Amino acid sequence: MEVPSLGHSITSPMSPCEAMVNNLSLESLELCERDGVKPEASAMVEMEELPVPNSIKISNITCDSFKICWDMDPRAKDKITHYFIDLNKKENKNSNKFKHKDVPTKLVAKAVPLPMTVRGHWFLSPRTEYTVAVQTASKQSDGDYAVSEWSDIIEFCTADYSPVHLTQLLQKAEVIAGRMLKFEVFYRNQHKEYFDHVKEVDGSRMLPSVKDNSGSHGSPISGKLEGICFSCNTEFNTGQPAQDSPYGRVRFTVPAQTLFGPHTRLYFGDFYCMYTAYHYVILVVAPRGSPGDVFCQDRLQELNVADNRFLTCVATEDGQLEFRHAQDVILEVIYTEPVELAQGTVAEISGHQLMSMSTVNAKKDPSCKTCNISVGR
Repeated sequence: MEVPSLGHSITSPMSPCEAMVNNLSLESLELCERDGVKPEASAMVEMEELPVPNSIKISNITCDSFKICWDMDPRAKDKITHYFIDLNKKENKNSNKFKHKDVPTKLVAKAVPLPMTVRGHWFLSPRTEYTVAVQTASKQSDGDYAVSEWSDIIEFCTADYSPVHLTQLLQKAEVIAGRMLKFEVFYRNQHKEYFDHVKEVDGSRMLPSVKDNSGSHGSPISGKLEGICFSCNTEFNTGQPAQDSPYGRVRFTVPAQTLFGPHTRLYFGDFYCMYTAYHYVILVVAPRGSPGDVFCQDRLQELNVADNRFLTCVATEDGQLEFRHAQDVILEVIYTEPVELAQGTVAEISGHQLMSMSTVNAKKDPSCKTCNISVGR
C-alpha cells in the first residue's frame, strides 16, 4: 500500500483483512501491509488542512488489544472521514541483522468517537514493544484521500496473558496430559559447580532465581516469578526418574511431601513445545501465604491439589499421601521458596547430559496447533 504524505492524495486501501475497532463492521477497519517504499507525488487536494493528532494516549492495554485517543484542532473535525494508524514493532538493537524485518502494519479506520479499540492477534503479540503514529484523512469523491501530517510517534508495550488466556492454555494442556502415574520424589539436576556454590556460598540452601523466558511469549511468570525448577516425571517401565538429564549429571532429590501437599497451593503457569513432539507444562508450587503464593493469586489459574490433570497429592485410607504426575507431558515444577540440601540427597546420575532437551530460554513453536491459542504466542 502507498504511504500518504502531507497534502497529497493516496489510492484507496487494499482489500480488507479481518480486524476489529470498537466492534465495527469489517468495512470500518482495513489491515494493510506496507512495504516501506515511498509513493511518487500525486495531485494536490485543495481543501482546508486537516488537523494533526497530538497528545496521543494509549490505555486498556492487553496482550492483543489497546485503546487509543488523541487531541486535535476541532475546526476541521467534520471533514475527517478516516484515521490512519501506523503500528510497528519497536526495533531491537540486538536483533539479528540478517533476519527479515517485521512488516509494518497500517490500520485504516473510519472516524469514530474516541477512544478507539484496536484488537488483533495477527498483528499484536504479548509482551512486545510497539511504536504508533496517527494521521487524519478525508476520503474524496474520486476515492482518493487527503491526509494530515503524521503525529508524533509514541511507544507502548502490550501486556502478559490474562487469566482468561491462561485458562485457554490450561484446557489445551488437559487434553493431552494422559493418565496419572505414581511418583515419590522431586529432583533437580545441575552441574557440580552449582552445588559447590550452594554449599560454599549460599549456606547449603538452594535459593530462588527469576524464571527465564522459556515458554509462551505472553507468560506472566517469565522474567518475574522467582523460584527453583524441579522435575518429577518418571519412566513408565521403572517408576523412577530417568537417569539422563539436559541440565547436569549431579541430582538433588527430595521427598515429594517436603515440597508439595495440603500446605501448598498449585498453579498452572504455561503450556508449550519447542518444535518437537514433546510438550511441557509449567506448574508453580507455593507455600500458602508465601510471597510466591501472593504473586500467583492474581496472575495464574489455581489448581486443586487433589484433583487436576497434571500433579496431585491425595491422602489414602491409611492416612498416607500419594503423589501422581501426568504421563504424556513433561512437567516443570517451580517451587517458590529456598530449599535446604539437608532436606534431600545429592548424587551423580549414571546417564548422559542431553543438551538438546534443555528448555533454558527455549522459544515456543508458534505454529503448533496443540499448544497455541489465538492471542499471540
